Amino acid sequence: MTSIVKKSIWFSWLLIVPVGLWLTYQVFPPPGDLSLWEVFTFLLLMSVVAAMPMVVNNTPIFLIQWVSLAVFLTYGIFVEMVLMQISVLILLMRLRVQKSDLHRFPLNSLMFFIVSLVSGLVFYALGGTHGAHLADDQYTYILGTVYGISNYGVNTLFLVLLQAVVLKLKGPYFGKDFIWETVTTLITFPVGFILYELYQSEMGIYSLLFVGIPFASLSIILSLYYSSGKVNQYLQSAAEIGHQLAERLRSDDVLDLFVQKLIEMLPVDYAYILDVEEERELKLIHKVEFGEVLEPVAEPLERGQGISGLVWAEKKPVLFHSKKQWKHINSGYIPTVAESILSVPIVRNNQVIGVLVLAANKKRAFEKSQLMIVDILCSHFAVAVENARHHEKAKKNSEHCALTGLYNYRYFENMLSSEFGKLQKGKRGLLSLILLDIDHFKSVNDTYGHQSGNEILIELAERLRNRIGDIGTVARYGGEEFVLLLPDMMKGDALKLAEQIRLLIANEPFTLLQSMDEEGKQILIDITASIGVATAPQDAEDSLALIRHADRALYVGAKRSGRNRVAEYVK
Repeated sequence: MTSIVKKSIWFSWLLIVPVGLWLTYQVFPPPGDLSLWEVFTFLLLMSVVAAMPMVVNNTPIFLIQWVSLAVFLTYGIFVEMVLMQISVLILLMRLRVQKSDLHRFPLNSLMFFIVSLVSGLVFYALGGTHGAHLADDQYTYILGTVYGISNYGVNTLFLVLLQAVVLKLKGPYFGKDFIWETVTTLITFPVGFILYELYQSEMGIYSLLFVGIPFASLSIILSLYYSSGKVNQYLQSAAEIGHQLAERLRSDDVLDLFVQKLIEMLPVDYAYILDVEEERELKLIHKVEFGEVLEPVAEPLERGQGISGLVWAEKKPVLFHSKKQWKHINSGYIPTVAESILSVPIVRNNQVIGVLVLAANKKRAFEKSQLMIVDILCSHFAVAVENARHHEKAKKNSEHCALTGLYNYRYFENMLSSEFGKLQKGKRGLLSLILLDIDHFKSVNDTYGHQSGNEILIELAERLRNRIGDIGTVARYGGEEFVLLLPDMMKGDALKLAEQIRLLIANEPFTLLQSMDEEGKQILIDITASIGVATAPQDAEDSLALIRHADRALYVGAKRSGRNRVAEYVK
């Protein structure tokens, strides 16, 4: 909400409510025999009711219509207006409205003033009078019902206009909060007639006690019922999220989904996940602020340092409702404007493997029941992450060469088929392939041993990896053969790259780390390679032909021509 709208609300309140109350007093004055003590007793009852609201979809619902009906039928519109204004003030104080939302005071005051005024004027316009016995005047009972209906109708209409015009929220406007307010109004509205009639009888002020205590119990029961319903919904959501997390096979996907679901479920402005590294420190690995994933940059934390370090050390979740409770232990990465903080340890096999921190700019944004749900979700998350990491490790082992760390033959074949499929569908223009074979590699193994041969393969793999980078895929094709797959690279560029690789191998000796010469120095040996190049679609119509033709260029064009050279496939 913009500052202009907030100022307009304050201005409208100053222009309408004080003047409206004064005019109401002049036109509809309270009874002359008004007892301030009895009015204060009604105010006390309304204050207790206002202090026990239910919050549904962030909308406070306080069951006060029945008391306001009794007050209106007893003392008239002015007294009802004043007591309702005080009750609204108590309600907003109970909800701990923040400084940024102070406009809610004049807004709610104005809303309930209009509701009281319209419903009261309807009652009087139809000939209604306050102070009459319902048993003696049945018409007053009918008008009282009309008063209640108009009171509820104007209140609902005002809320819809507020959401659509002022707050500019998109529908639907009749959600759970509307259903709950409708049901509770239907339940409690008849109690207002009972309270009024008992008060008019010989019971007098004692009727407030006999009616107030059962109603207070009803309010507590309804509030507990709604709270239990929310907890059940949270538990169902937690179970569904747990299943979704278990279906993810990449740890990054598990992490992203986990944070996304938390933000959807809870009023989260900031979300952080920290990883315990080697039982020494906490490292920030995921950072989301206002729904945007940011670079997780922050200094590592030690055990017991900051909020997350405290949670790690004590293995217990924490819940702070305002900044006053945690500002003395701020770890630095949590924004200074944050108020509410919920932090839970992520535990696996009785060991803390990480810490989740959720924060919001609003005070008392999180509830204890939500802390329990987040704790359950963290357990699901820990299992899902561990399973995903095991899957990633197994997948990596099945796709990579254990010696060089490059992709293996199986992965390369799948990659080649996939890229050739893109070529045939027009998603790729060209597909070049470089096949490389070390010259006289058997003699290296015979002379220096297979361990030294492995060292050469490892160093060559590192050179190829650094040279190719992201422009293609490097794989160990088998033995001393390596293959490079280069999407969208012309044959001429592939030949130039192959020549650069040949020189990279031939001009820089390889170090044998496990072998020493007579002087105790590490042995350096010169290695050369023969290379064949083929490009689709000009050289091959399918993936197997592309490999076969590059292999032919390697052995016919390079090996037979003296080795240590690059050859292209020629039809």
